[in-house]
Amino acid sequence: MRPGVLALASASVLLLLGAVPARAVEPPSPSSLADTGGGSQLILAQAPRTNSTAGTLSWWERRGGAWVRVGSVAARFGAKGLVEGGWRKQGSYTTPTGLYDLPFAFGIKAAPGGTKAKYRRVSGSSWWCEDTRSRVYNRWSEPLARDCRASESERLISYPTQYAYGFVVGFNYAKPVKGRGAGIFLHVNGRGATAGCVSVPGDAMRRILAWVDPGRGPHIAVGTAGGITAITRY
Repeated sequence: MRPGVLALASASVLLLLGAVPARAVEPPSPSSLADTGGGSQLILAQAPRTNSTAGTLSWWERRGGAWVRVGSVAARFGAKGLVEGGWRKQGSYTTPTGLYDLPFAFGIKAAPGGTKAKYRRVSGSSWWCEDTRSRVYNRWSEPLARDCRASESERLISYPTQYAYGFVVGFNYAKPVKGRGAGIFLHVNGRGATAGCVSVPGDAMRRILAWVDPGRGPHIAVGTAGGITAITRY
């Protein structure tokens, strides 16, 4: 979701947006969640509060009937925090909370060794349509569909740092509701908070790509430490 919009954000701008730095929050175990998606791999992206712009991302797998943490890293969220996915509005700079699948991976760079997920390589004609008037709203479009305005969409190759590697997050994806939001990804960190995605350092993104196994039903849960958007509710 247009990571370049925030590339020019300075510390003072983030303060005006109510950005709240992350505090150390121990990630919960997937066993404490209401639902884990039914698979044996789960990514947890947790922020301290809804007005936080940073937190923790951890990834887990089931081994011998128990959830085991494979890795953990600092993560960034939307410049205006997080909001329940069903209430989200496009252009709000918020990260949607909820439990989502991971339809496919993508990147400007070649897939890291060991990547098992479907991986789409970004080219100069790769776009993500965010135009609410388009029939391909919230979809990869290559080349850009005639009914999708470039001014309302992302040319993926324009973000060489953030989209070096990424995963599509299944928010508003299976049956898109126009205006709820498009282009929510797990991707590499840019210079600051995101426009609604979840981002992590590049090395962590490569590790996650090599770890995710579609045959194990991977999902991502996004939420906060407490309240109505608590990650344990999903």
